[in-house]
Amino acid sequence: MAYPNTIRAARMALATAACLAVSVNSAQAADQFKQAADGASIDCAVSARELTRFALVDDQFASVSKISTGTPYNDFAVTNEPLRGDIYVSVPQTYAARSISFFATTRKGFVYKIACRIEPVPAVQIFITNPAIARNKASGWESETPLATSAVRLIQAMANDQTVDGYEIRQASALPARVGDLEVQLIADYRGSALAGKVIRVTNRGKKQLTLAERDFAPRDTLAISIVEPVLEPGTATTAFVVGINGEMGR
Repeated sequence: MAYPNTIRAARMALATAACLAVSVNSAQAADQFKQAADGASIDCAVSARELTRFALVDDQFASVSKISTGTPYNDFAVTNEPLRGDIYVSVPQTYAARSISFFATTRKGFVYKIACRIEPVPAVQIFITNPAIARNKASGWESETPLATSAVRLIQAMANDQTVDGYEIRQASALPARVGDLEVQLIADYRGSALAGKVIRVTNRGKKQLTLAERDFAPRDTLAISIVEPVLEPGTATTAFVVGINGEMGR
């Protein structure tokens, strides 16, 4: 039967397809989303006349360090809101410089240099994420059980459309890959610390019954795989869940 080769070819087509296409019109969106590592410089824009809110995702600001000019009319203010751990920046209309900068330390021990342009825009919100935090959470989830068991747990989570602590879940926008009578489409991509999972939809576009085998969907370093309905009648579809080592699944 030629279908195993067909499925492998479709899998290779999926591996080269883009998983996500996101377009953001910054001119229409006041909120800014930044990703930064420990010690990184965060470039942004603050409001010239209204408040600018800085919020950390899965973390909180602990302290802020800045140079004061000693003259209130030519200095910007930073207020730390203790309940949520956000900070608010206000710039007086008399402020002469075109930018501000300061250092911020978080409760999880990260330090960021924040350097922002001052622009005539309405109140702004700036959300900062640190990938290390998500990786640590994902690693903790994965280490709760042996890696092979965690791979099965990830399949269960994907099958039930659940979120996984610390995992990045991306809905795919790639078009289906048609190879022979099979149509294969990547639906979702789960990325953690050690594990990565894919949700794949397979449709039989031919006129004969097809039987799918797990080995036909298993690239190198696959740890777990599940096919909801391996026998496909003409015109029917099924879903396959594949989990492998992160960094290998997308190759």
